[in-house]
Amino acid sequence: MNDAVVPYDDRGLNYGDGLFETIRIQSGEMPLLSRHLSRLEAGCRRIGLAWPGRDELGAQLSAAKTGMTHGVVKLVLTRGSGGRGYTPPAAAAVRQIISCHALPDYPREHYTVGVCVRMCHTRLGDSPDTAGLKHLGRLEQVIASMEPDEGAAEGLMRDTADRILEGIRSNLFLVRDGRLVTPDLTRGGVAGVMRAEILDIAARAGIPVQVTDIFLSELRSAQEAIMSNSIFGIWPVRKIAGIGEFPSPGPMGRRLMTEISRLGIRDWAP
Repeated sequence: MNDAVVPYDDRGLNYGDGLFETIRIQSGEMPLLSRHLSRLEAGCRRIGLAWPGRDELGAQLSAAKTGMTHGVVKLVLTRGSGGRGYTPPAAAAVRQIISCHALPDYPREHYTVGVCVRMCHTRLGDSPDTAGLKHLGRLEQVIASMEPDEGAAEGLMRDTADRILEGIRSNLFLVRDGRLVTPDLTRGGVAGVMRAEILDIAARAGIPVQVTDIFLSELRSAQEAIMSNSIFGIWPVRKIAGIGEFPSPGPMGRRLMTEISRLGIRDWAP
């Protein structure tokens, strides 16, 4: 159901009890829809949320975006209405909320010249039980996004042990000695669908990948840095404030941007 009003007792509103996806619309299509629905289905299994089904959700998303050539459609699943208290009612019914939005107008220079990234002061909590999920509890990201941006297009977030997990709204890849290196997300962070796409591209192309803990020292020794998400694709990083500068875009960044642009999104090309 596409709710115009969320009732006061919705568990997503009260407890962040739910999941969401933000899906790019390009030329009237949703090129990463299958990945979004797969992640959402896996997330429902993990938190015990009833899965509405790929066919039902796909049809509702397609109907919602009717008439949109380019944009973003957002899908929220909550556990539905419930009384006071954390324990869900036995008869909780999943609520589906779908909204459509304009595509952000990112400068072309973000792709051709690269972006500046800052280090966030706000830390991510250590939460292995919810790690990787695109759940509704995004207060840490909200607070980080309100920090002074110092002209940066994105911010990198660490946990309380100083491990770098992700950007505020993106995933991080480093390039070191011909390898792609990306943070281990088993303690926290969101496993992005564009991150999954890049990992699959690397596997097909024979590019070595290392999923590991990343600290500031790894940033300083990297040859390239890349931020990714399903809306903007890939941004090569030209500078991390207080850390250093990088070739932007570097050879690996150009290669990956070329690969993902084959999904039919022109502004993702180098």
